[in-house]
Amino acid sequence: MKLNPYWVVGFVDGEGTFYVGINHQDSMTVGYQVLPEFRVVQHKRDIKLLYSLKEFFGCGVVRVNHDERYELRVRDIKHLKDIIIPFFQKYELNTQKKFDFYKFQKIIGLMAEGRHLKETGVLEIIKIAEQMNRKEKISVIGIKEEILSRPN
Repeated sequence: MKLNPYWVVGFVDGEGTFYVGINHQDSMTVGYQVLPEFRVVQHKRDIKLLYSLKEFFGCGVVRVNHDERYELRVRDIKHLKDIIIPFFQKYELNTQKKFDFYKFQKIIGLMAEGRHLKETGVLEIIKIAEQMNRKEKISVIGIKEEILSRPN
């Protein structure tokens, strides 16, 4: 299946997600891991489309999302920075999702600078991620409060 970039951007506008997870991870320098990802979810009947998107972008993994849903997921920072972000800079999203993309792009830039490896950087990333379309706002706020309450 040969995909047109304008079709891809429209499809992602409806079915894609730019997500930044922040998890406790004791093995990390600051105790937290920042996990950005670009994701497109579809029912298993449309799994060929996810493989076509994977081929189109040249990166990512197709895996089970939940029940009969599958996802194309891109987590590799280099792929996000060098492939996904430039694509959506060139082919701009049309819905409110573009504002999440702008925030996602900013977070990837901060991570490329290594800012996620310091508490101040994690706090900066949390401040941006709090503004994204997230279901986990409470846990992100909790992480922020935990970091801010640590003794200096």
